[in-house]
Amino acid sequence: STMEETDREAVATAVQRVAGMLQRPDQLDKVEQYRRREARKKASVEARLKVQSSINLSYQLILRTLNFTGNEELRQNHLYITYTELFSSLFPHAFIVLYLFFVFCLCWFTFFFSFLFAVVSVPEIVRETQDLIERGELLQAHRKLMDLECSRDNLMYEQYRMDSKNTHDMNLIHTYFGDMQKLSEELAKQLWMVVQRSLVTVRRDPTLLVSVVRIIEREEKIDRRMLDRKKQTGFIPPGRPKKWKEKMFNILERTVSTRIEGTQADTRESDKMWLVRHLEIIRKYVLDDLLVAKTLLDQCFPPHYDIFNRLLNMYHQALSTRMQELAAEDLEANEIVSLLTWVLNTYKSAEMMGNSELSPEVDVHSLNPLISQNVVDQLLSKYMSTLTSNIIGWLRKALETDKKDWIKETEPEADQDGYYQTTLPAIVFQMFEQNLQVAAQINEDLKTKVLLLCLQQMNSFLTRYKDEAQLYKEEHLKNRQYPQCYVQYMIAVINNCQTFKESIISLKRKYLKIEMEDTLSSSHASMDATLDIIAKEGCSSLLDEVFMDLEPHLNELMTKKWLMGSNAVGTICVTVEDYFNDFAKIKKPYKKTMTIEAHRRVVVEYIRAIMLKRISFKNAEERKEGAERMIKEAEQFRFLFKKLAAGSGEDTEGLCDIIEAIAEVIKLTDPSLLYLEVSTLVSKYPDIRDDHIAALLTVRGDASRDMKQTIIETLDQGPSQPNPNYVPIFKEITVPTLTVPKLLK
Repeated sequence: STMEETDREAVATAVQRVAGMLQRPDQLDKVEQYRRREARKKASVEARLKVQSSINLSYQLILRTLNFTGNEELRQNHLYITYTELFSSLFPHAFIVLYLFFVFCLCWFTFFFSFLFAVVSVPEIVRETQDLIERGELLQAHRKLMDLECSRDNLMYEQYRMDSKNTHDMNLIHTYFGDMQKLSEELAKQLWMVVQRSLVTVRRDPTLLVSVVRIIEREEKIDRRMLDRKKQTGFIPPGRPKKWKEKMFNILERTVSTRIEGTQADTRESDKMWLVRHLEIIRKYVLDDLLVAKTLLDQCFPPHYDIFNRLLNMYHQALSTRMQELAAEDLEANEIVSLLTWVLNTYKSAEMMGNSELSPEVDVHSLNPLISQNVVDQLLSKYMSTLTSNIIGWLRKALETDKKDWIKETEPEADQDGYYQTTLPAIVFQMFEQNLQVAAQINEDLKTKVLLLCLQQMNSFLTRYKDEAQLYKEEHLKNRQYPQCYVQYMIAVINNCQTFKESIISLKRKYLKIEMEDTLSSSHASMDATLDIIAKEGCSSLLDEVFMDLEPHLNELMTKKWLMGSNAVGTICVTVEDYFNDFAKIKKPYKKTMTIEAHRRVVVEYIRAIMLKRISFKNAEERKEGAERMIKEAEQFRFLFKKLAAGSGEDTEGLCDIIEAIAEVIKLTDPSLLYLEVSTLVSKYPDIRDDHIAALLTVRGDASRDMKQTIIETLDQGPSQPNPNYVPIFKEITVPTLTVPKLLK
């Protein structure tokens, strides 16, 4: 048939046209462009056909109308066609005008009836749209909503054009389409719910999110069109511009803020680590969200939305606000550190914004600080102030705890080398270490400040430690049976001094830059001096303890009982050795100092016993016996202290030599040689005073007053040849009664 042939020709022509368009491979990229062009041509042809059809219809309508309204006489006389033709031939232009008038009327009636149909069906379309929204078919719902809005807007526009001041009719139209406004709000509500959950939706149902973005884009286009029309005509429909894109970003911003704020699950009352936990949750959430935004969300939005960078800025702003809120709270020292560490370090680290998967979109160097330097400085100042009072409190508490140990009935613990110690140095320096490690997390400057603070407080603490050790000694002297382990704990106090010294050096080496050494030199020297005083006083108090026990035996020296064969020196040696079994638990160098001091004090007490003139030998026999006993006892002392000083490399010979030199003066049998013997003694030990010589001669028992006077006066002019290593010993020894008017040389 003719129709089939026409169809075949059309297909063949189309194939030929397509073949002509797609002759080269690169033209395949333009297929979509060709398709759109052909679609436009087709639409144009169809429009022309519709016009032609309309003209035909109108023409027929005119003829029917003429036929219906024509004069009966004309019809009866069969003149209708003749007149029509005549009319057409005589008045061609009038016919065209009449024709166009009828076309216009027809078009207007067609528009009116189609519009009337649209207006009448508004409630039905509203219900359908509502159902689509409830079923989640948002794109279709929006399409219907657009149709409704278009009908309303066109009607209002026509009303505006006819009578812009007729608000009554405008309100009538607005009221009639009132449900449509509710639909728009309901649809918007659904969109914002999707937007709020966009980071979840994009993983589960990205199509839904894309639909929402398409709807927002449609509305943006309508907004732009309506604003353009407003510029031209002054008319804009109610509710325009909707600004849904702006609202979407506002909702995203609120969602981000809520997400950041909602991560605080605990308070300080419920969990001391609340802030650490809060910050860690924020870190994890923000990193996860930004990774999703970069990999998935970015693909659901048009490029001009720049969604990732917009979200990045929202998160940064929300974090900045949250950090400032936290900074304004009454934070404790450890909380300030947690916050500053997170803000200054964690935020830009590989654990968060510096994550390699966020690169290159996120450049940590271009991120503004979360809190201002002024706020950082205020927090650091508060931290240092809080830390200062905390350290003072911690040190006081540590010392109080240590003092309680001093009165225990059990011995203190020993370290791996067997030296007595208490836990005080370990507790103090562990506390310092913890605070320095925490400060180091923030920056070098704070670490140095904290170190200076620690050592400054250490200085004050050591003064208190010295006072407490002194009080401990004084309390013990009131009742020497209490505390039971006084000696052992005093040894521990002495050893602690050495531990403190080593720990200070270690702390400085670990946390102080070499260029800062000078700033601490005076402070360090002051601490060392205080520690030496504590140790020295501790050693002295222990030796006091020894000599209090030795006192009755020292009182026996140089008495008749002693001369008759008392074992006082034997007992002295056993007692000293017994004490030094405990003193072996004293660390070097204090143990070495103790041994030297004990040796010195024993010799001083022995010489003091001689100078007390408890005995005056009656004859050469007694002098010989007494002198030999003195030499023998000097040898006992020498042997004892050599044994106690084993391994220290200390020369202990010289002190006992003094006893032997005095014994030689007493032992001398020829009085004429007495001056010579005394002068030899004085030249070796030039701190011997006249009263010492007088006392010594009194003990000899055979020197007259004049002889003493002569010897003393002659010695005044004599030269002295002391040993360069000699430490004066006689100046510590007082003689009870003055035997000569001249005391000093």
